[in-house]
Amino acid sequence: MQTNNHQLVDYDAVLDAKFGAKGTASRLEAEEKAYAFYTGQIIGVQGKKAKITQVGLARRIGSNRSYISRVESGQTEPKVSTFYRIMNALGCKIEFSMSL
Repeated sequence: MQTNNHQLVDYDAVLDAKFGAKGTASRLEAEEKAYAFYTGQIIGVQGKKAKITQVGLARRIGSNRSYISRVESGQTEPKVSTFYRIMNALGCKIEFSMSL
């Protein structure tokens, strides 16, 4: 395992170097991929907690296992309506709040 010798790292600079500056097309694309991956991870973890297989989840939302697999791996990002159906099928509650 590689360490940074306990030195502080400016991760904004690291992200800028790897994906481009904020607002650039390459950075936006990387952020979209990260959100898709994160969404898939949430769905996968909640599926395991609920003890629901990909096949079982697919049946509950009227889809197929390969679609659920692509969502969980971050290859496909579900539409908002599908995300709600998935979360509902997993017994999850979605809450929104506004901060001023």
